[in-house]
Amino acid sequence: MEKEVILQAVQERFQKDILRVDQQFGDDFIQIKKEILLPLVNFLRKEPYEFTLLLDLTCVDYLGDEERFEMVYHLFSLKNNLRLRIKARLKESDLKIASLTAIWKNANWLEREVFDMFGVHFEGHPDLRRIFMYDGFEGHPLRKDYPLRRRQPRIPLKKG
Repeated sequence: MEKEVILQAVQERFQKDILRVDQQFGDDFIQIKKEILLPLVNFLRKEPYEFTLLLDLTCVDYLGDEERFEMVYHLFSLKNNLRLRIKARLKESDLKIASLTAIWKNANWLEREVFDMFGVHFEGHPDLRRIFMYDGFEGHPLRKDYPLRRRQPRIPLKKG
C-alpha cells in the first residue's frame, strides 16, 4: 500500500481535526489536534494500514510559542514497510494528552521519560512517575527555560 493512499484515508476520516499533512526529512507527518490521538492511532493500527509498531515518542519544546510543546509519535507498518510521524501541539497551561499504554506496552516507559523530562501528563497512564530523576528533583530538565546551573535540594542518604 502506498503512503499517499493512507494519508488520503486519514484526511477523509479526520478532516476537521487534521491541521497539516506534510513531509520533513524524508518522512511524512500528520499534525493533529490532540483530542483525536487515540482514534487516529486505532484507525492506523487496523487493516489495511497496520501501523503496529510504536517506534518512539518524544517531546519538543518551542519556547515562546503559544502551543509550546509538541508531542511526536513515530509509527511503523511492518506489512507495508512505511513510517509515519504524528505530531500534536500542547499549551503549557494544558499540558495533557492521552496515554498510548493501552495500545502499545512500550509507550509506558517512553511516556514516563517525557513526563520526567518535560512535565507532560499522559491521561490514563497506569504508573506515571519519574523514571530518570529522583523523586525530590524539582522541575523538568529538558525544558528550554530550565536553568543550566540550578541546584537541587539535597536528599539524605539511606543507611542500610
